[in-house]
Amino acid sequence: MSQRYQPKAEDKFTFGLWTVGNTGRDPFGEPVRQSLSPVDLVHLLAEVGAYGVNFHDNDLIPIDAPPGKRAQILREFKNALNETGLVVPMATTNLFSDPVFKDGAFTSNNSEVRAYALQKTMKAIDLGVDLGAKVYVFWGGREGTETDAAKDPVESLKRFREALNFLCDYSLGQGYDLKFALEAKPNEPRGDIYLPTTGAMLGFISTLDHPEMVGVNPEVAHEHMAGLNFTHAVAQAWEAGKLFHIDLNDQAFGRYDQDFRFGAVNLKSAFFLVKFLEDVGYEGSRHFDAHAYRTEDYEGVKQFALGCMRTYLALKERAAQWNSDPQIQSLVKEIMKTSAVPVEVYSEVVADQLKSRAFDRTDMAARGLAYERLDQLTIELLLGIN
Repeated sequence: MSQRYQPKAEDKFTFGLWTVGNTGRDPFGEPVRQSLSPVDLVHLLAEVGAYGVNFHDNDLIPIDAPPGKRAQILREFKNALNETGLVVPMATTNLFSDPVFKDGAFTSNNSEVRAYALQKTMKAIDLGVDLGAKVYVFWGGREGTETDAAKDPVESLKRFREALNFLCDYSLGQGYDLKFALEAKPNEPRGDIYLPTTGAMLGFISTLDHPEMVGVNPEVAHEHMAGLNFTHAVAQAWEAGKLFHIDLNDQAFGRYDQDFRFGAVNLKSAFFLVKFLEDVGYEGSRHFDAHAYRTEDYEGVKQFALGCMRTYLALKERAAQWNSDPQIQSLVKEIMKTSAVPVEVYSEVVADQLKSRAFDRTDMAARGLAYERLDQLTIELLLGIN
């Protein structure tokens, strides 16, 4: 394996405890790997060169842990962070695993469940902030339905909004320097999940009391499950100033949530995603929300984690090559024709010039755009063809 693509702290590569800690259980099979402690997982990530580790509250501290056990786990985890130099950039709450959340958390029809979800999230926010998190992610894994007979979708969105408004006020009231990032997914584990795409989340954010502190955490697999272009979703979030975090993995279009190693399936899509993030200067974590194959032992898990980071670095290098390649840039310059009349900003003068200008539609329509050549050059660059 080439030594060229070794991760460094400045790459800001992070993994969740639930990713490298996944034991390989699936709906049809029992675990194939022994469960490791959070301390063991921190050391595993340090060994492969990760920058940080993220967690759900119950990845770190079991939901029913007594106070003494909780304090011990937290103390040992902090020691592991200090020993390895890993940081905690992001945290989140598990509002989907426990049976109490079978009908959702913030959107549950049971007001007691909704109240418990708020309590659990406040405590988890406290935990995340204590460990240094600056971003708090909300994935509504059970915020949905299997039948529209069960829930009023308008009332459900109202409940979700009220919960986020409450938690924003709580964070502000505590003086936390924290941003919230909403994560969309179209389905699974519910038949349908509310706010299923990044675009839907962006529209919802504008209805909140504190939209300035709420953004999105788009995930490759979740948009690909719906057959959508992930880079376009990320670009929309970036343009809106709402790309607060990002989950990197891979996914065959239209399948169940596969969470494959980054770049393992759609390499060209991964390339354009990396190119976009690097071109615009995204400064947040590159978080890998993916799982090793069920076939692997923990040596294979290490290779999986290394593979995510090495693929990103290799594609980052290819993106720089794309940006400096003479043939590619010559085509790009030719494609980006400049109008003789500026049309970016309205004025009466510009409007009058446009209305009076004679356009040759036939000539414009007849011009080839060389997109085939540009795409082929991109493929050849990715394949290493000189």
